[in-house]
Amino acid sequence: MTSESGYLLDNRQREAGRRFDALAELFDPWTLDHLDRLGPATGWRCWEVGAGGPSMPTALAERTGPTGQVLVTDIDTSWLTRLSGPAAGPIEVRRHDVARDEPPGGGFDLVHARLVLVHLPDRAEALRRVAGAVRPGGWLVVEDADPALQPLACPDERGPAEELANRIRRGFRALLAERGVDLAFGRTLPALLRGAGLHDVRAEGCFPLTSPACRELEAATVRQLRGRLVAGGAATEEEIERHLDHLRGEGMDVTTAPLITCWGRRPR
Repeated sequence: MTSESGYLLDNRQREAGRRFDALAELFDPWTLDHLDRLGPATGWRCWEVGAGGPSMPTALAERTGPTGQVLVTDIDTSWLTRLSGPAAGPIEVRRHDVARDEPPGGGFDLVHARLVLVHLPDRAEALRRVAGAVRPGGWLVVEDADPALQPLACPDERGPAEELANRIRRGFRALLAERGVDLAFGRTLPALLRGAGLHDVRAEGCFPLTSPACRELEAATVRQLRGRLVAGGAATEEEIERHLDHLRGEGMDVTTAPLITCWGRRPR
């Protein structure tokens, strides 16, 4: 999934680790608050789909305890190596392509996927497949971005620095669209979960307006894609460097696309 028609933000690149750290700081508290609402997790069997980094699997393992199990999958597990082995306790790391491979068997009390499905060419089918891995009474929690809902890097465009940031963000969105990303996917999650046979469907949005983690995520993404952004005409090399310099300070309020968190339960 790293070809010209695949995932734009290749997890094998150096900046991926910085992106994972920033995403964890921004969204882990929000995600875990929602997972904690679903009931006591002690002893649960959980599947973390497309984990990327280690923060969510570690938090799930703390909640399931020694009697639970956390299966962690991704097409690239290089950022998850420290979760493997006897010291990992209830965590199992496995290479798995949710777009192509059959879901793991056995049924799960909780299946969670964050910022994964939006990048897949047949995301609705992938959602139906992961939903099928939820056992009766279990929960599916899917979180994905909706850049079209709020497309700006700087909603308060008060000067040249913010104008540049928004131009570069438009370039990033264009690159995503070229790869087949649905920029309005997040808002479709409730209907998709109901269509997959889940009940008690709810959804909420997270929209951090500004923080150091927002700036770090923006900087890591721009550094990772700077060659493509320049080649696509979004900005010159000098403008990219100026934007990165702005992000090193605290004067720019940079946000992310809204994260839509949707959850539903498999009927007993």
